[in-house]
Amino acid sequence: MQVQVIENVLKVNDEIAAENRRVLHAARIASIDLIGAPGCGKTALIEKTLQMLAGKMRIGVIVGDMATQRDADRMARFCDQVVQINTGKGCHLEANHVRRAIARLDLSKIELLFIENVGNLICPVGFDLGQDAKVGIFSVSGGDDKAAKHPYLIVESSLLLLTKTDLLPHIPFDMDLFTADIRKLNPDVKLLQLSAKNGEGMEGWIQWVREQAYETAEARTRQ
Repeated sequence: MQVQVIENVLKVNDEIAAENRRVLHAARIASIDLIGAPGCGKTALIEKTLQMLAGKMRIGVIVGDMATQRDADRMARFCDQVVQINTGKGCHLEANHVRRAIARLDLSKIELLFIENVGNLICPVGFDLGQDAKVGIFSVSGGDDKAAKHPYLIVESSLLLLTKTDLLPHIPFDMDLFTADIRKLNPDVKLLQLSAKNGEGMEGWIQWVREQAYETAEARTRQ
């Protein structure tokens, strides 16, 4: 009896991700994959970032959603290099989605690419998109237990954000518990607290973003 061999889906994804990374690196573009639950403030964060970096950095955005282009329309007010990817019933972006989106962007006009993943704290973590860094996003409104419940995102992220800090006076949130859970899982990961609504903590995020872009450009120059 002949045994059928089914090609590993993750292997194919990783091969496409490697090609995405090659293309982006050749264009000297830094790329950041933003992963967070629905309603955690990913879109608001990117909107605020685009406004704060207007005229200072050339930015592109790939927006992942199961349906609609509403988030992309919001981004397009501040950025002319935006592509919406709708995944239908898919709960995360895959490298092939990003490859198709890259083909629709003018890479010569971009030095930093944000990839806003589909709202989900689980599925996106295991899929390489070709990005330079993963940023895990939690929100005050999501509760102080979410870090402990999603350990793989904590371990895989280059940076963690706690958003909607303007709600701290109004929502029960144990900051000590939240940070302790993170330190148990990833003692060295940086955690930034911010609010895209009132701007609190945004400067630290902007500095990190600019450092990512600078380090990527420097690395590409040395190669």
